Amino acid sequence: MNNFKTLVVVGSQWGDEGKGKITDYFSQQTNVVVRFSGGDNAGHQINFNGQKHKVRIIPSGIFNKNVINIIGNGCVINLQQIVDEFELIKQSVKDYGTLLISNRAQLVLPYHIQIDTAQEEAKGDKKIGTTKRGIGPAYQDKASRIGVRLGDLAIPNFKERFKEIHSYQKDFLKKMYNIEIEDFETTYNELIVNYEKIKEHVIDTGEYIEAAIKEGKKVLFEGAQGAMLDIDHGTYPFVTSSNCSASNVATGSGIGFKYINKILGVVKAYSTRVGAGGFPTELLNEIGDGIRERGNEYGANTKRPRRVGWIDAVALRYAIRTSGIDALFITLLDVLSGLDEIKICNKYLLNGREITNMPATTEEYEQCEALYVSTPGWSEDITGVTSFDELPDAAKNYIKLIEKICEVDVVGFSVGPDRTQTVLLDQVF
Repeated sequence: MNNFKTLVVVGSQWGDEGKGKITDYFSQQTNVVVRFSGGDNAGHQINFNGQKHKVRIIPSGIFNKNVINIIGNGCVINLQQIVDEFELIKQSVKDYGTLLISNRAQLVLPYHIQIDTAQEEAKGDKKIGTTKRGIGPAYQDKASRIGVRLGDLAIPNFKERFKEIHSYQKDFLKKMYNIEIEDFETTYNELIVNYEKIKEHVIDTGEYIEAAIKEGKKVLFEGAQGAMLDIDHGTYPFVTSSNCSASNVATGSGIGFKYINKILGVVKAYSTRVGAGGFPTELLNEIGDGIRERGNEYGANTKRPRRVGWIDAVALRYAIRTSGIDALFITLLDVLSGLDEIKICNKYLLNGREITNMPATTEEYEQCEALYVSTPGWSEDITGVTSFDELPDAAKNYIKLIEKICEVDVVGFSVGPDRTQTVLLDQVF
C-alpha cells in the first residue's frame, strides 16, 4: 500500500446511498474533492447548520471554503446547469470552495436532452428510467467521436467545427424521430455566453490532481450513482451511461491508479433503486413503505419514489470486488429502528439452484429469489448515538453480521442526515 493521502468514496449499491453526506463529512479534512464520472443526473443532498443543500454535478466539497472542487474529464457537463448551480451555491452559503473543471470533459448539449427523451419514449414499457438530462446521448457522442469537449470552445475555428456537428445532429433527429432541434445560432450563442462565465475555472485538472497528490495533499474522489449502475459491471441494461465504479477513478480523473490509497464503499442499512431492473430483495409491503417514509426515499432532484428492499449482500459483495472496496460505511442505520426483525440477502435461488454470484443477464437476474439470514431488530431511537458502544446490542450485531457476510470491515455509520450524526469506528484518511 502506498502512502498517498487519497480516498475514494463510491456508492456500493444502486446509487442514493448517501455519498454526498459522506463526501461532505470527509471534505472537512480534505484539500481536494474530485468528481470522476457522471453528469447532472446525480443529485446529492447535504445537511448542515439546519439547512438542506443540493448539488448535481459540482462536487460535495464545495460547501467547505478551503477545498478545491474538481469536475474531472470522465464527467459530462451541461454548461447552463453548472452556471446555475454554482450561482445558487454562492447565494445559499457565505463561504464556498474553489471550482475547477477539466478541459477534457464532454458537454451535454440541448439536442442530447431531446435525443434522451426521444429514445426513452420510443422504448415504451421497456424504459430504462433515465432522468432525460441528456447524459446517455452525450456519452454516446463521446464514444462515436462526435462529442464536444469543454476545451474545444477556446479554439479559433470552434464555431465552424460545431456547426458541422450540429448539422449532423439536426439531420439525425429529424430522420430518426421527426424532431426539430434548436437552431444553430441560438445553441452556439448560449454555449459561448455560459462558457464566458466559467472559462476561468477550466484547466487541465489531471495535471493539477497529480501535483496535489505528490505534494502530500489529501485528495478525495467522489463517485456518482453506485457500483451496481456501472455500465460494464452493473445490472445491464438498467444502468447509467458511464463507469461509476471505483475502477474508473484514474481514467475519469486523468491520473494513474497507483495514486489511489483507499476505497470506501457507502452502503445503506437497506437497499433502494430507482427505475426498472431486477431487485430480488424488494419489499412491496408495509415494511417497505415504512422504510421509504422514514428514510425519505425520494429523489433529491427528481422526487421520484425509490423502490425499497432489504440489504443485498450478494450484490454488495459483487460491488466490493468490482470496485476494490477496502471498507464500508453504513448510512441511514436509524431508519431501521422499530423493526422486530431485519433480513440480509446472502444467496439467490435461480432455477432451483442456490447461487452466491451476480448473474450477467437481466433475464436471469429478474428470476432470482432472495434467500435471507435474519437478525433481531431494535426499538430504540439511535439518532443521538455518538459511538458504537451506545448502539443497542441488536444494532451492533447487525453491523457485525454485515462485516462477516461481506468479509469487509465497517469503519463507520450514520444515524441521521446531519454532519454531526456521523460515527467513525476507525481512521479512514
